[in-house]
Amino acid sequence: MGQEISASRRFGMENPRFEAWVDRGWLLGLFVAAVVLLGINLGDLPLRDWDEGIVAQVAREMWRSPFPSSTWLYPKELTGTPYFNKPPLMHWLVALTYSIAGVSELTTRLPGAMLTAFSVPMMYWLGREVFFQRTAAIFSALVYLTWLPVARQGRLAMLDGAVLCFFLLMMACLLRSRRDLRWGLGVGIGVGLICLTKGILGLLLGAIGLLFLIWDTPRLLTSRYLWLGIAIGAVPIGLWYGAQWSHYHQQFIDAHLLNQSLVRVWGTVGNNNGPVWYYLWEILKFGFPWLLFLPQGLRLAWENRGLSWARLALVWSGVYLLVISAMQTKLPWYALPIYPALSLMVGAQLSRMWNPLKMGIRQQRPIVHARIWFAVFAVFAFVAWGLSAYFTFFAPQQDLQLVSSTLALTVTVTAILILRQDTQFISVLIWGTYLTLMVLMMSSHWVWELAESYPVKPVADMIQRYTPRGQTIYTSYPYHRPSLNFYSDRAVVPASEAELQQRWKTDPHPYQLLRSSALGYLPTKQTQLLEMQEGWILVTRNSHFKPMVSASRHKSRKS
Repeated sequence: MGQEISASRRFGMENPRFEAWVDRGWLLGLFVAAVVLLGINLGDLPLRDWDEGIVAQVAREMWRSPFPSSTWLYPKELTGTPYFNKPPLMHWLVALTYSIAGVSELTTRLPGAMLTAFSVPMMYWLGREVFFQRTAAIFSALVYLTWLPVARQGRLAMLDGAVLCFFLLMMACLLRSRRDLRWGLGVGIGVGLICLTKGILGLLLGAIGLLFLIWDTPRLLTSRYLWLGIAIGAVPIGLWYGAQWSHYHQQFIDAHLLNQSLVRVWGTVGNNNGPVWYYLWEILKFGFPWLLFLPQGLRLAWENRGLSWARLALVWSGVYLLVISAMQTKLPWYALPIYPALSLMVGAQLSRMWNPLKMGIRQQRPIVHARIWFAVFAVFAFVAWGLSAYFTFFAPQQDLQLVSSTLALTVTVTAILILRQDTQFISVLIWGTYLTLMVLMMSSHWVWELAESYPVKPVADMIQRYTPRGQTIYTSYPYHRPSLNFYSDRAVVPASEAELQQRWKTDPHPYQLLRSSALGYLPTKQTQLLEMQEGWILVTRNSHFKPMVSASRHKSRKS
């Protein structure tokens, strides 16, 4: 026994300094892996509509204004109207990046991508606070990194990657405060950063942490460091909301707190609705391969609900899923904050399979129900190889063929190793999923929403060449395209056929973006075609024709 103890000390198993160095190594390695996956090919595709286009517009208006100026405190959109959607922390970061490296797709997406990358080592830190074994923390962090929604949405110029980072910071500090009360200061700071990024969402995520404390460590509720941290985090929130109220008064309350926040709970914003199982379906669609281990991970968490990691995962996933499912407005990225909790459960289950002896499983057969697991992965391998053949022979697309082939090879090797009772299948599955995501991000398909409408940059370049700055362009396209507004640096407003006709008659210098089929209602002799791009024509009125409004004004002056 004495020899065993001395051997363990020799190899650092009971050396706190050695353990700290190992943790630092994992933190650094996970961060590098996250930066590579989240940063590769980041600026090679155009910004997509809505969140990316709006964030870029607001940040550019800040960048164009000297710092500090009122635009930084009271953000505005391209048209000069106040921006009430969300607090401006993320827009500030993008604007600062613009001031350092200029305006581009890369600089627009970089702050959110790097904050998401920081969240990966924080996921490992959180795992180290709740798991007895390091392997569970490692698997949880790697699973979190290789969820498709986290890797993809975290790369976009949106607010949700920053929310993940600040939420994991809050939770990690909350868990660490059980051993050192001073870490309670970080809890309030994390909540404050979430509120400065996405408003009242910070209250929901903070409530999840509070419910966990009530169940797991209620003594921390009396910690003065915890409440001092909450007070510190509330100061900038109170100052910003107070400044908006003093500047806009009731308009800010109605637009920000009601229309953009609370209304989403009981009403539908922008026709973004769905059934109560909407987010379960989102997790099911994009959860492969880790979704396969989630039922067992959930069962393991329930069986071990006396342990902190299980309590945290159950409260986190249960409360958050219940709240967002009850909300009437449904958007895919609302589900992102649930993925760290799911990663804890999957990581615990993978660790159990990786270390069977420590979990009371016979060494000869460490993978329980191996034949069932083999059959499941064999089916997915068959589907993946079928997709690879389809994109090779029937609809040749080299990017998608490489993605499907990488996935197919990963799943095939995983199935073989499972059948051989080799727990190395976990390493193969993690590494193969990472490579598959890497190939996807290197392709032109990772922002697949771009294929839903016409390419925006050629049309925006056309608008910039032929229209004066500040000009409003009306279009027959039925929806707003914030990315088009950003790239053209003009306001492009959807309009009905009747409104387009009226604008043509009354505007002194009308500019309209139309499909060729929409030209029929315009007077041919008055119409000047400026250019056509991607099936869209930019037209204006010939200079020798005067609008009806000018003639009517002339008659009124004469009379």
